[in-house]
Amino acid sequence: MKRKKIIRIGLIAAVAGIVIAGAVGLYMFNMPHRDVQSAKADFSLNSSEIVAEYLANKDAANEKYLAADGDSKILEITGQVAKISDDFDGNKVVLLKSSSDKAGVSATFTPETNANTTNLQVGEKVTVKGVIRSGAAYDSDLELYENVILEKSDVVNK
Repeated sequence: MKRKKIIRIGLIAAVAGIVIAGAVGLYMFNMPHRDVQSAKADFSLNSSEIVAEYLANKDAANEKYLAADGDSKILEITGQVAKISDDFDGNKVVLLKSSSDKAGVSATFTPETNANTTNLQVGEKVTVKGVIRSGAAYDSDLELYENVILEKSDVVNK
């Protein structure tokens, strides 16, 4: 009798745990995404400033701009368009880089904001707003500089 009672309590606790875990998972899956474009930018910089900051002290720059919880800073970056390309998903990627910089800022647009890049020209000065995902660095194995990476980008009309 006592054994049946222990098994019944264990099964009830297991079912309750599964229901709670499912509810939390469903809530997390359906949470609204962060609206980067309507949010206020945390920092406004030009492309040369952020690249220089990362190349001078990567750890301090990561502490300032990146967050481990995925809620990294929203940046407005002003720079000269060096290249416009497409990624594998068909989204536009705009590289902001002056000719004297070792690295630049690579801004990846979303399907909703791709249309805002149609009027951009190489050499034009533009401001882009997005979430930082990675900072500039030097890869000594490849002897190349890596760009700062912005995601969820859009052109800022000032």
